[in-house]
Amino acid sequence: MSNVVEDEEDDYMSDTFINSLKDVRPGIPVPRSVKASYQKEERQKESNLKNRQKSLKEVEKERRNTVLNEALGNENKGFALLQKMGYKTGQALGKKGHGIIEPIPLNIKTGRSGIGHEEMKKRKAEEHFENYRQKIHMRKQAEEQAADDFRSRLRNKKEEQKLEGDLSRSQKACLHLDQQKNIRCPREAWYWPATDPQEDDVETDEDEEKYEELSTPDKLQILTSYMRGKHFYCIWCGTAYQDEEDMNSNCPGNTSEDHD
Repeated sequence: MSNVVEDEEDDYMSDTFINSLKDVRPGIPVPRSVKASYQKEERQKESNLKNRQKSLKEVEKERRNTVLNEALGNENKGFALLQKMGYKTGQALGKKGHGIIEPIPLNIKTGRSGIGHEEMKKRKAEEHFENYRQKIHMRKQAEEQAADDFRSRLRNKKEEQKLEGDLSRSQKACLHLDQQKNIRCPREAWYWPATDPQEDDVETDEDEEKYEELSTPDKLQILTSYMRGKHFYCIWCGTAYQDEEDMNSNCPGNTSEDHD
């Protein structure tokens, strides 16, 4: 009889067994109720697996906390050695009792990153901040240098304009003083203000090239020295002195800075 029952239970061609199988043939429509049942069953399996994994983690955490919170007993070899050397529970370490009382806390690593990963992240963050700080410093230096260059160009331009103005005044004064002494031709063509080449052909092409080599400060120094020696006149004082002795006694000097 038992053999007959086993044959009926293992009858893989019975209608009961065939109806219990899922129809996985492609293209066969699955009823909505059956599909929902399958999905519910799969979700239940996933939920059970997650709960099982979560429970294992919790059990491991509880077990670890329990062990860490327990005080060391005589069964611990290290603690037993300390007791043989005179250590008592609650006593600080060290010959004079200035050491630690509680053990160094255990830092549990729960992430999946390798050893030294946090230090590497910290080092990269510090390097990034240092590079950013250097860029800001270099940009600030560049801006300050640009401002200094602009002020320098502006100062040089103003000085150049002042020198050109002093040279122009000196040329006019030289023309007036030379004419007072009936000098009809300047010692150098540029000693007097520039005139129309069609009206006065004083300079040659060679002379023009020679004079262009002189800078405005050089021309000003040469011209003021000429007027001081020839006419005892100081462009900075705006005064014609009686003689050289009078000029040396009353004129501060032969440069603009001497008259500031």
